[in-house]
Formats: sequence, C-alpha cells, structure tokens
Amino acid sequence: MEIRIGIANTGRELGFESGESAEAVRSTISEALTSGAAFVTLTDIKGSSYIVPTAGIAFVEVGTDQSRRVGFVA
Repeated sequence: MEIRIGIANTGRELGFESGESAEAVRSTISEALTSGAAFVTLTDIKGSSYIVPTAGIAFVEVGTDQSRRVGFVA
C-alpha cells in the first residue's frame, strides 16, 4: 500500500510503498503522536527505513489494502 507523509515547512512529500496493513500503519503513527515520541520509524517493501520527526508531520495519507485493477471496467 502507498503511504504519503507531508512534512511541515517542506514543499515535498515523503512517499513509499509499505508491506504492512493500513491499520498497522495507522496505529504506529497514532501511537507515536499521542505518546509524544520524538520520531516514528516506518519501513518500505524494499527494507529501507524512514525516520520521521513527529513534530514535523503535517499529514499522513494511508492508501487502501486493495490491489489495483488492470483493464477496462464494463
């Protein structure tokens, strides 16, 4: 699933594909924000880790777990 994170005072977004479920990503980010953690760590499908400071998070967009359809819908 695709994850996009907007960083405050930055014109670009952090975007990557995650192998985790949408609910797991939501709970990880929610726990970091409510607990007052300094950062949240997420991992993409290739194994790269992203450490994002929670104070700089402007928004988080979590895609759906559904796969994309290929072809025409009639």
